[in-house]
Amino acid sequence: MPEGPLYVALVDDYDVVLVGLAHLFDDYDDRVVIAEIDANTTLVDPVDIALYDSFAQPEADHDEIEVLIRSPRARRVAIYTWNFHPQLIETGLAKGACGYLSKTLPAGELVSALESMHAGHIVVSNPPPRSRSNPELDWPGRSEGLTDRESEILALITQGRSNAELAELMFLSINTIKSYIRSAYRKIGVTNRTQAVLWGVDHGFLPDFHR
Repeated sequence: MPEGPLYVALVDDYDVVLVGLAHLFDDYDDRVVIAEIDANTTLVDPVDIALYDSFAQPEADHDEIEVLIRSPRARRVAIYTWNFHPQLIETGLAKGACGYLSKTLPAGELVSALESMHAGHIVVSNPPPRSRSNPELDWPGRSEGLTDRESEILALITQGRSNAELAELMFLSINTIKSYIRSAYRKIGVTNRTQAVLWGVDHGFLPDFHR
């Protein structure tokens, strides 16, 4: 156990995602202090760990992770994701991330993983079977019944991404992407991409901040 609480910054461009993630630590405020949860700022103060939430953001194989890892204000960086493609894990660790953590982790296990990272260990969660993210997390469209992945895909569509780009970013097949899109469209009551983008803009699916 560290001598005092860890100071952690939460990194994502969606306020609703950050607020939901911050609430995971409510019962562990003696072990983790959330130093930054504002999507509209870059890191301001030094923190022990920057926890990068991959929701609708570039994954570990993109430059954004490397920029965060190079930040002098983040002593260590962990990637928080449901995507455990071996290439992403390998690339993230090669870039200098100290943790690759699953969104299915219960809050207590997530805190323990961060503490282990702080102690100098490289922590990689066991690749989870496909299950939904921790139910205490939040994401745009959850109140409309969208799952975490449907929400993420709709957010990327609202950002203007094509199906091919979605498949490449998320390491999923085109058919899987199309299946998620059809399910999301049914739930929000639209029938085409233009309607989906307009719905997304009206319901908070654009990033609150562009890095």
